[in-house]
Amino acid sequence: MSGGSTGTSSLAPAGLPEGVKLTELPGGLRVIIALGLWVRTGSRDEPLAQAGVSHFLEHLLFKGTEHHSAIEISELFDGMGAATNAATSKESTHLHARLLDEHTEEAFDLLAEMLLHPSLPQDEVDSEREVVLEEIAMYEDEPQDRVHDVLAAAVHGGHPLGRRVLGDAQVIGSIPVAEISSYHQAHYTAPNVVVAAAGHLEHEQIVDLARRQLSAPAGELNGVPGEGADDAVPRFAFQAKETEQYHICFGGPGISRSDERRFALAVLDAIFGGSTSSRLFREVREKRGLAYAVGSYSEQYVDHGMVAMYVGTREENVREACEIIGRELGSLRDHGVSAEELERAKEHVKGRMVLALEATAARMSRLARSTLFGVPLLSLDEMLERVEKVSAEDVAELASGLYDPERFSAACIGPKEDHFREATVSVSRELAAA
Repeated sequence: MSGGSTGTSSLAPAGLPEGVKLTELPGGLRVIIALGLWVRTGSRDEPLAQAGVSHFLEHLLFKGTEHHSAIEISELFDGMGAATNAATSKESTHLHARLLDEHTEEAFDLLAEMLLHPSLPQDEVDSEREVVLEEIAMYEDEPQDRVHDVLAAAVHGGHPLGRRVLGDAQVIGSIPVAEISSYHQAHYTAPNVVVAAAGHLEHEQIVDLARRQLSAPAGELNGVPGEGADDAVPRFAFQAKETEQYHICFGGPGISRSDERRFALAVLDAIFGGSTSSRLFREVREKRGLAYAVGSYSEQYVDHGMVAMYVGTREENVREACEIIGRELGSLRDHGVSAEELERAKEHVKGRMVLALEATAARMSRLARSTLFGVPLLSLDEMLERVEKVSAEDVAELASGLYDPERFSAACIGPKEDHFREATVSVSRELAAA
């Protein structure tokens, strides 16, 4: 096996406290490659009657091809020492593998066969159907995760982006193999496939493999911007469940993947709730101990987006937690951000950008998403420069629009709807009356 040195050094340099040792490993292995085969199809591309088929199909890609059974696929990847998985989002599905470069060709061949030629045997489909139903049931038992989908449905309304990726249990329990196969044939087409690779690779080899193995049929581009209607009407959504905590989200429409303001939004998010020195984390958790989990986040899609915040807290703390959220939203709107906050947030965002690209698989994924969704692939220096240019005025302007409580929807999973509804008055009186 070729590659960088794997030797470590263990030292006790002068000046360290007595007994303290230091060990280090310069560089890293140079024989790893990350391969990904991506398809621009996800839950936003499904008709309501097939809600969840994209995710179900992702599972079934591992359940056999024309030449290999499910167990043979597992054995082949294990024999390569590969770490293999797949994922479905609202706008994409992909297979990926991390492995030693000496297995590039055989791994690519197998991934391509799985992606384009799944056999969908009835017994494997029925068995995996039960697995996905268990996954849905498990998810229903995790309100701290489920509430984010409740919020997405409230924010996006009837738009397909408001549906959860896992889909509907009734659909998964009954959709026939023929419908799954038809969905595959219609959506896994050449204009929607992207090959992404990063690490110790040879460009010509990847090009040759793609030419030989990816004979995807012609078709139309999936997820065309502007499809569906996002009415952006604030909504109040509550799901009653006997839980120890109330799981609470507020959020509203955001910005798209390609919006140049995404760098300012990353800084705004870090200031408001997306870091451990953020306003929400400090006021809700550190100062008052009202929650273990609290924060903010954003999601970007081809033509839509969402900004959101979450807190999980016990019944007696719901009102105060909502009061703090409302107060901090008002403070952000009325007083903006300090120079110290801005600088700290920019350094936080820049650091996270660099750290996120440390892993080979992360670099592969960034390449894939950029190509898949037509977003310019900026260099690391270009991204860092854009973050550095974000001003306090940029953040204030974005906050006045995206963080306006009058645009927010509310979502909660907990025991008593009235208790939560009364608390939302601190964020938005109109929302509480919705």
